[in-house]
Amino acid sequence: MNIAQDYQIIKIFSLTVLSFVVTILWTPALTHFLYKYKLGKKIRDDKSAPIFSSLHQKKSGTPVMGGLLIWVTTFALAVLIYYLGKFSGLEFFQKLNFLTRSGTLLPLGALVATALVGLVDDVLNVRGIGPYGGGLKIRHRLLIYTAIAAVGAYWFYFKLDWDVLHVPFLGNYSIGWWYIPIFIFVIVATSFSVNEIDGLDGLSGGTLLAAFVVYSVIAYAQGRYELATFCGVIVGALFAFLWFNIPPARFFMGDTGAMALGTTLGVVAMLTNTALVLPVIGLLFVIESLSVIIQLFSRKFLKRKIFLSAPIHHHLEAIGWPETKIVMRFWVISAVSAVAGLIIILIDKT
Repeated sequence: MNIAQDYQIIKIFSLTVLSFVVTILWTPALTHFLYKYKLGKKIRDDKSAPIFSSLHQKKSGTPVMGGLLIWVTTFALAVLIYYLGKFSGLEFFQKLNFLTRSGTLLPLGALVATALVGLVDDVLNVRGIGPYGGGLKIRHRLLIYTAIAAVGAYWFYFKLDWDVLHVPFLGNYSIGWWYIPIFIFVIVATSFSVNEIDGLDGLSGGTLLAAFVVYSVIAYAQGRYELATFCGVIVGALFAFLWFNIPPARFFMGDTGAMALGTTLGVVAMLTNTALVLPVIGLLFVIESLSVIIQLFSRKFLKRKIFLSAPIHHHLEAIGWPETKIVMRFWVISAVSAVAGLIIILIDKT
């Protein structure tokens, strides 16, 4: 390992720690704001979701929008360090910069854009504005996130002239315009899958943490040091978020965090050309989504439920698993599956 690589490792770890510290420092202010203005979660009523309601009624009123901690910190550090380096002329800040047009502008833009949409959805939800107790309709959310994904697909295909999909152990394949719908599918599927897992204290934060740690390693192995740093900054903020989100949670991540981080994870997978390994790295996100799809299909066509409550983590609650046991075991599974995905990528790389 040469000096340049040593520096990049120091940079990644330093900004990860800085992100953690900054997030911890401004969390009390955000918590005070959320509780002061009563921006708390509304639990569905007994009629629409009796099992879910009985299990989670005690959490009613716990603030949402905790995801602000993660994306605001990431955005603020990226922009602040970039402009400090640009206008101060100091080499220190220039070397710390990780915001580049080709490396991190797209994932950062996707993070902020989807976070703002999620923020609006969270506000509508807590104020009871909209159908089913509040929030955007599912079709509206799907259209908005598809539009955001389409912008990313346009950027890749037309701006970066990129249409290559890597198949592990087989090589790269130029797929032409098919890259656009595949890109959109990966981004939308990942964002909604991550949102499904945001249902228990610490669950989404811990599973996302494993995925972003591994993607930081993958980006570093590919020589994408700015992207590795970007993932590291998210990891630092996620650690701080988890400090306050572990049971009993002071706040929940909300759509402003889950949807945004899911979208960003998908974009990072496309940037590193590892989309086909993403289902392994994010295995639990896939399982959570499948449980919802199976439940909806069964209720519509078979007129009965497969699970007592979906997604599957609520089913496990319903059969008697303690919340902390579910979260801890899901953390273990997410760590193992993420490392398994990393192993596939590293073997393929050699």
